[in-house]
Amino acid sequence: MGATRIVLLGAPGAGKGTQAARIIEALDIPHISTGDMLRAAVAAGTEIGLKAKAVMDAGQLVSDEIVIGIARERLSEPDASKGFVLDGFPRTLDQAAALDGILEEIGSPVECCLAITVETEEVVQRLLKRAELEGRADDNEETIRERMRVYDAQTAPLLEYYGEKGMVKEVLGMGSIDSVSVSLMSALEAA
Repeated sequence: MGATRIVLLGAPGAGKGTQAARIIEALDIPHISTGDMLRAAVAAGTEIGLKAKAVMDAGQLVSDEIVIGIARERLSEPDASKGFVLDGFPRTLDQAAALDGILEEIGSPVECCLAITVETEEVVQRLLKRAELEGRADDNEETIRERMRVYDAQTAPLLEYYGEKGMVKEVLGMGSIDSVSVSLMSALEAA
């Protein structure tokens, strides 16, 4: 069968969203992103959702404690019992350790850390083109390079964390969408 409890990592512009959509369709598991979890908890008016709303309304970043609480709620829902693709979470080592604790409690440990790797210059060009097509003025070369730098700094420790557990499968995110999808599915089968 291969892995169905997946942490998906990839730099901005690596194609995570596109590939996550293909993985969840192929495996019939939910795509769980931090942004989606926050919006759903706020909309549902859960206790943790109300805390998150207050923080977001104040223009602040949501704390690890709130994100972890929301992840616990979402991962405990019935549809996540058959697997999931986590996207945008965990972002830090503390979040990764907390995630392991949550998943151990519910008996669904992460099976695979799927990392889509791309060359920085390719990503810069992709995002500049996307910014031009979508009229995104905030996606200039300087901000794109800063986002890449932050991603690299945050993600390197996560790759090491999951690597020590033998869970990392790196797939080159260059080439056609279809060829990357085939590589990702092969990596999951082998996980």
